[in-house]
Amino acid sequence: MYQHRTKATPGFTSRYSVGLLGWFESYDDPTFAITREKAIKKWRRDWKIALNEETNPHGTDLYNSITK
Repeated sequence: MYQHRTKATPGFTSRYSVGLLGWFESYDDPTFAITREKAIKKWRRDWKIALNEETNPHGTDLYNSITK
C-alpha cells in the first residue's frame, strides 16, 4: 500500500492516482488469499463495488487501521 500511495512504480495506481484503501481481507494462509484474490478479480465491477460499499459504507480510508 505504501508503494501505491507514493507512486513508487509505474502502473494503474500511479496513472490514476489511486491511494485510498477502501476494502481489504486478511488471511493466515497465503494459498487461500491468492485463491480469493483470483476469484474476486473475475467478478463483475458492480459486485466489487457492492462488496466495498457493504464493508465500508462511508468510504473511509482504511490504511491507518492496518498500519497500527
